[in-house]
Amino acid sequence: MRSHFVHFAIVLAALLASFSLNAQTAPVVIRAGHFPNITHSQGVIGQANGWFDKALAPDARVDWKVFNAGPSAIEALFAGAIDLTYIGPNPTINGYVRSQGEALRIVAGATSGGAALVVRADSGIQRPEDFHGKKIASPQMGNTQDVALRGWLNGHGLKLREKGGDVQVIPIANPDQLTLFSKKEIDGAWAPEPWASRLIREANGRLFLDERDLWPNGQFVTTHLIVSTRFLKEHRNLVKKWIKAHVELTEWINKNLPEAKQVLNEEIRKETGKPLPQPVLDDSFSRLQVTYDPIRSSLFTSGKWAFEAGFLGRERPDLSGIYDLSILNEVLVERGLSATQ
Repeated sequence: MRSHFVHFAIVLAALLASFSLNAQTAPVVIRAGHFPNITHSQGVIGQANGWFDKALAPDARVDWKVFNAGPSAIEALFAGAIDLTYIGPNPTINGYVRSQGEALRIVAGATSGGAALVVRADSGIQRPEDFHGKKIASPQMGNTQDVALRGWLNGHGLKLREKGGDVQVIPIANPDQLTLFSKKEIDGAWAPEPWASRLIREANGRLFLDERDLWPNGQFVTTHLIVSTRFLKEHRNLVKKWIKAHVELTEWINKNLPEAKQVLNEEIRKETGKPLPQPVLDDSFSRLQVTYDPIRSSLFTSGKWAFEAGFLGRERPDLSGIYDLSILNEVLVERGLSATQ
């Protein structure tokens, strides 16, 4: 009886040790987000070809979530449903301010450019003053293009209807913008790529303003990579692996653009049900730059516009702690590249 008990104890101890070892070595699930937009190239391509899974194995695997616009992704991050995401500056700023600087950090850039104000060719809009009485769409209230649109209108002395003016800004999901554009129910839209190019190619749109024309050297952050502060604190090593893969993927995209476009377009087909026509794909990439540079100065300008639009409360927020570029700079230096500022 004693020998049976000893044998049972040994087997039980071995099983518990095995269970403990498996628990310790089980891969971390990184819940990551992106939008099905060309301005989220690293996220879209990274999901399509498993780039990040390969870079993180065997320590982690990726569970991707797809969003239409930034505010939805921020809510998911607040709810603990995602750990990191590719996202635009203004939802990031809003999330940072709402959480009193606690919820997130920007850890790398992703895209510069790739947004435009498109008007219907028959809308009669030729100059800024022609926007009086018009209906202009943005992807979602408070998202990056929405804030840019409101800032531009304000800068040209154009008041919104809710503030006593006659210009109506209508937040509408990008696919619905295309439909309403074709039906002549909206006069224009401030849209990210590929939607700006689709409005031009498919819905009788005309490029009124390439947003690059508003920024020094034509550079402004459209998309960057953010990480929840909790995940950054608990898994800094995994965040570094992700950023290293992000930098490598950015370089691969820029060196292999024809192939990168094909991979991206196939993933967009899977996520939206329809691939982009080649002219739309080419037009879109002609107006953006895939980069890991966060382009910090443009984010602070976006924050100013968001505050003036009433999205950030009564007092202008302090955004000085929104970046943590220490890991990105480690990766860049290790690769013999210049650190970001």
